[in-house]
Amino acid sequence: MKKKYYAMVLSCMDPRFQPIVNNYLKKRKLNGKYSAFTIAGSAIGVTASKFKKWHKSFWDNIHISIKLHKIKKLIVINHQDCGAAKMMNSKKFFNNIIETEIHKKSFMLIKNKFKKKYPSLSIETILISLNKKVKKF
Repeated sequence: MKKKYYAMVLSCMDPRFQPIVNNYLKKRKLNGKYSAFTIAGSAIGVTASKFKKWHKSFWDNIHISIKLHKIKKLIVINHQDCGAAKMMNSKKFFNNIIETEIHKKSFMLIKNKFKKKYPSLSIETILISLNKKVKKF
């Protein structure tokens, strides 16, 4: 019997990206095999100090998902043209390069914290563009 694959997917609440995320996960044959946690900014929302009040909710949810659903992997999906990334920008202008750096920082922060809390589990970080281009970090 084939072993089931269980993951938790962290993604953004932006309605423009819901169908993109769903199609991406469907292509990976993950339907019915993941817990979903959707929050503004995805990794930005659970790592940036600006959104500190949200962090505990995410970590509580992943902890219970590990216990209940035996997840083995966290899949983090951020997206370009992200409102949370724009809120994190401290420069006078905003472009794709700056936004990508903000996403990379959020990925680094979540990877570090996740690996400290759950060293035996894996994490995957992905940035999806409006034209559905997928880039893994």
